[in-house]
Amino acid sequence: MINFVHLSISHSSKYYLCKKTAFMSEQIKHECGIVLLRLLKPLEYYQEKYGTWMYGLQKLYLLMEKQHNRGQDGAGAACVKFDAKPGEEYINRYRSNTSTPIKDIFEKIYKPLQDLEKNNPELVSNIDWVRKNLKFTGEVFLAHLRYGTYGKNEIENCHPLLRQNNWMTRNLAVAGNFNLTNVDELFDTLVNKGMHPYEKSDTVTVLEKIGHFLDKEVEKTFRKYKDLGLNNIEITEKVANDLDIQNILVNTSKRWDGGYVIGGIIGHGDAFVMRDPAGIRPAYYFVDDEIAVVTSERPPIQTAFNVSKERVKELKPGHALIVKKNGSVEEKLYKEPTEKKSCSFERIYFSRGTDSDIYRERKRLGEYITPTILKEIDYDYENTVFSFIPNTAEVAFYGMVEGMQAFLTEVKKKKLSKLGGIISNKELNDILSISPRIEKIAVKDVKLRTFITQDSARNDLVAHVYDVTYGTVRKKDNLVVIDDSIVRGTTLKQSIFRILDRLNPKKIIIVSSSPQIRYPDCYGIDMAKLGDLIAFQAAITLLKETNQTTIIDEVYADCKRQIILPKEEIVNSVKRIYDFFTPQQISDKITELLTPEGINAEVKIIYQKIEDLHRACPEHTGDWYFSGDYPTPGGNKVVIQSFINYIEGRNERAY
Repeated sequence: MINFVHLSISHSSKYYLCKKTAFMSEQIKHECGIVLLRLLKPLEYYQEKYGTWMYGLQKLYLLMEKQHNRGQDGAGAACVKFDAKPGEEYINRYRSNTSTPIKDIFEKIYKPLQDLEKNNPELVSNIDWVRKNLKFTGEVFLAHLRYGTYGKNEIENCHPLLRQNNWMTRNLAVAGNFNLTNVDELFDTLVNKGMHPYEKSDTVTVLEKIGHFLDKEVEKTFRKYKDLGLNNIEITEKVANDLDIQNILVNTSKRWDGGYVIGGIIGHGDAFVMRDPAGIRPAYYFVDDEIAVVTSERPPIQTAFNVSKERVKELKPGHALIVKKNGSVEEKLYKEPTEKKSCSFERIYFSRGTDSDIYRERKRLGEYITPTILKEIDYDYENTVFSFIPNTAEVAFYGMVEGMQAFLTEVKKKKLSKLGGIISNKELNDILSISPRIEKIAVKDVKLRTFITQDSARNDLVAHVYDVTYGTVRKKDNLVVIDDSIVRGTTLKQSIFRILDRLNPKKIIIVSSSPQIRYPDCYGIDMAKLGDLIAFQAAITLLKETNQTTIIDEVYADCKRQIILPKEEIVNSVKRIYDFFTPQQISDKITELLTPEGINAEVKIIYQKIEDLHRACPEHTGDWYFSGDYPTPGGNKVVIQSFINYIEGRNERAY
């Protein structure tokens, strides 16, 4: 029986072959994106100044689209209207898990408006009428772009999540970019409080945790004013005014372990965004007299509101931006910050390169690895072609080229100096014409499809996902191609090497602008299984080949001993797997493991040094996937559980 298989290309130019779901992929799924948008003026203000009361909706759409790189598995948006009367709907939410989720959500939002324009155009500008009769006509919005690193891609997994109640101040909408490592522990605390959560996941746990302490805060305030003799209607207004969001977040997050940026709206209109104490996940905000906005990246705010980089602030670790219904906006401490360990993968790959700092950092990554490249090509720049795959590596490529140009400038100086004072025109032209050979080597073919599943035939088709530019490489040439990261290596072995080999180079050198990925992530990136990582496979292979398998047994025994300890007492004993080999030895073994049979060119894979990564991205030192130095205790527990899973043959996540 022949099964139909569709070969497609993702937005980031990383590609995958799927049979209903992807089973061969180098695409790293990762952190989600969020938007919190609060209008600080009445809708009438925007109608008068900008010609439309839909100003907030338009900005919300733009902010979501400008972060679409952060999530294509689904999206959601929620809106809260202020001062709704009893019986009037004041919380609206739409979610979508289709292939065009943002488009679907805003089509739903705008469809009633389009009908109104067609049938009763005079009502479109009647703000009182639209507020009462149409959805998403409120003052505060919360939106989410989902990349599914856990759970199925179903509508129920899309944020914002709602916790509903007949008390306005107990209603809660939550959306976030987060992974908690200690969900089991947190779940048990909820159960011990007498609660019965409907699902055991960090998403539900976060929602119920915040909701629990929201309830307690409401109840405390209610009792305070009840004792003063106020009636229930009067108390409701007092609760809305007095609600201590900071205190709720302090109590909620006491036992959280993980990386997170979480936004929320309470039914009466208070809103917040909180960032983890290590600053693992990114968050930026902008506030003026018209608007308060928080996003996962800085450029969307700069673009949407045409503001300078300096006016967009980074939300400090362990702090929350709290926007009260009365319009006050404050950044408040809710948990003592730890050493800042912002995710370096944001800078290498995930965040858009339109951020001025990220653009500069990615160029440095390419520049700093140039000496290693020169050594690998034996400084034979005349017979070397430089290129990049995929498109996300383009900025690092520019840095690599600048590094080569700097080297060649020194070459030119030496040649000129050697010739002395008398130089012929030909000699001068020959020297000045020295430059790196830069070519567009590969162009992706987004329409390639296959209808068979036999491995050999399928792998042959995978090797044709990219078209190569023939005639750019000679048989005596080295071909240097930079990539942003190498995680599993599957794409290299089954596709990229075979594609590049069609150009008949003497040698193919794949350059990773990031270091070797040796450890699983547990804070949001889809690298949860240790056994999937090609660097780990290489180290294990080397231990076996050098008759040091007792090290594997010892690490396993130590992991089993530690797994029952409190997470705060656990250390990352998996580091020992790598201690017996140099980075070069591991890189050489990775090259050997990923070189496909039958390839004609010599193959080499080289990696960025961790020290140079830190030089390139000095403010984002979170490097646990490279170094094994996790920023929270839960990370150490995850890595040893992941090693246990690998040894025991359990193909499952460690958290």
